[in-house]
Amino acid sequence: MREFAIITQFFARILMSIYPVPDWLPDFHTRIAQWYAKCGRVELPWRNLRRDGSQSYEVYISEIMLQQTQVSRVLEAFYFPFLHTFPSLSALADSHEQDVLRLWQGLGYYTRARNLRKCAQICVKNHNGALPKGVENLKKLPGIGAYSAGAISCFGFGESVGFVDANIKRVFSRLFALQNPTPHELQTLATTLLDIQDSFTYNQALLDIGALVCKSKPLCIVCPIMEFCKGSNAPHLYPQKTLKTRESLRLELYIITYYENQTLYVALDSPHSRRDSILYAGLYNVPMRAGNTSNSISKSFATFFKHIGSFKHAYTKYAINALVFYAHCQDKQQAQALIDSYVVCSVDSQSRCDIAFVALDMLSSIPLSNLSHKALKCIPCDIYKFNE
Repeated sequence: MREFAIITQFFARILMSIYPVPDWLPDFHTRIAQWYAKCGRVELPWRNLRRDGSQSYEVYISEIMLQQTQVSRVLEAFYFPFLHTFPSLSALADSHEQDVLRLWQGLGYYTRARNLRKCAQICVKNHNGALPKGVENLKKLPGIGAYSAGAISCFGFGESVGFVDANIKRVFSRLFALQNPTPHELQTLATTLLDIQDSFTYNQALLDIGALVCKSKPLCIVCPIMEFCKGSNAPHLYPQKTLKTRESLRLELYIITYYENQTLYVALDSPHSRRDSILYAGLYNVPMRAGNTSNSISKSFATFFKHIGSFKHAYTKYAINALVFYAHCQDKQQAQALIDSYVVCSVDSQSRCDIAFVALDMLSSIPLSNLSHKALKCIPCDIYKFNE
């Protein structure tokens, strides 16, 4: 395995003629390793696992959770509960999608959770219930890209592999003063600069330097590799930032309730009607309507619904402006009639809701979107009191 890494690194250095192998590379490796031992996040649980493949599943779960999510959030509420419920690929493969999504609730980017389950099923069927070894084999699995495949190979299987995420991209871009490096250039750098003697420490250290020191607003004065950095005089120039804009989306959200046996029930659009929706597919949601044609201008609508709040919400590429309306009904039949009369639940089409009436105290047991959680918080406290 080490021989293969040496050969790969050799050819990468040939391809890297525009970035000659720096003579400071051995010192660079030493500085990084020393910094990591003193300042790195060595205590993280997924960094203290066996690297012989036997705990590659735990590494895999951590890497997928950490995509687009802060370490503290993953560690505080998601990593251990998920592993407790699904301790192996086999357990995850046998799970119901709704159970996986419920545990993922709050992490966002729910496609990650669905791909975890799909990946587990493929591994059980084709790889004897284990993750396959090797970057190229891992990249064939759903939800595993170049970075994740490299990280799992290095941290889970002990392979000498270089890879690039957003943090490492920022470090390399400043180190070599690159404004717009291509993915190929970055991967070539990752392979060429790799410390094949201790790729685990090297890669973990690079990730931490990018996350803790070489941030968007860098702390160059405490950076262990500042003396090698060509971009240290103007780090804000590297890499060149691209302006991300979200598409504006206006939504009306409808909270419809009724009491039965002194239990408050809430109308929710079930996941079955939202599997292909652009918003929160596969999750429960309060009924909603999209667009500029508002129900709220209708006099008959105003007879039943009260506007109780507004808020802004970001979801993937959308900047959502949400208006929340509330109606309390005498019984389930009236609640269903209101939905049939006023509510179109799909954001993408004119399809009707597949309504489920869920008891308020059961909401924590189902996968409910963050958007719906925010909407429900708009309900005044006195609404929960039984109306005599």
